[in-house]
Amino acid sequence: MSIIKDRNIVVTGGSRGLGLGLVEALATQGARVTVVARDAGALEAVRARLGVATVAADVTDEAAAHRILAAVRPDILVLNAGTPPRMGRLDQLSWADFSAAWETDVKAGLYWLQAALRLPLAPGARVLVGSSGAARNGSPLSGGYAGAKRMLWFMAKYANGISEQQKLGIRFQAIVPMQMIGGTGVGDAGAAAYARAIGVAPGEFLARFGTPMPPRAFGDKVVSMLEDPAYAKAFAFGFGGDSGITVLEEAAA
Repeated sequence: MSIIKDRNIVVTGGSRGLGLGLVEALATQGARVTVVARDAGALEAVRARLGVATVAADVTDEAAAHRILAAVRPDILVLNAGTPPRMGRLDQLSWADFSAAWETDVKAGLYWLQAALRLPLAPGARVLVGSSGAARNGSPLSGGYAGAKRMLWFMAKYANGISEQQKLGIRFQAIVPMQMIGGTGVGDAGAAAYARAIGVAPGEFLARFGTPMPPRAFGDKVVSMLEDPAYAKAFAFGFGGDSGITVLEEAAA
């Protein structure tokens, strides 16, 4: 029997891309999903198709993070929302371009992690923090994106430390797509920029990552990770079309 069935799950940025793929996978397992995103039209389409609850909110609104978590009290919180990076070489980017992921992804991560800790969520809750393979390998054409995604990885680890110190019983884990994924804002922007730099088509560039991992396949892998007791206590997980689920970092002893 699915351990996700009937669980309250909040997914930020769940109206499109990887977040939507995860929402589809969770809904299939009978979870009670609440999707948080800014676009009311996209949210309504998701609600009508999947029967999930939706909340229109800016994920970088600190008050909204506290309000939504207090109202829903999720068993699982997935921090997926982010902005497509501004693509360009280091010598071509303004500070606004370079810092876009910090102003959205990292700021949102900070507010939602703080809300989860301060509320706090119930003992046994899990918080999945979306990172990126760029956090391990760099991404020279996406400004501060790789650093922002690494910072989110660090922040999840810091949150675990606070949970342990305060005896909250909340587990924070990093989820890391290990390849660019077409059909998503981030993946399409990255593939177009890197393909242009080396003179190939975006599809040819994406093919270099091996077996594609479309958003729903990513969602299914995350659900498998949540369902499998073998993955319950590790800290960071990589997901790939060829590699499946890999443990990138064990939990601190």
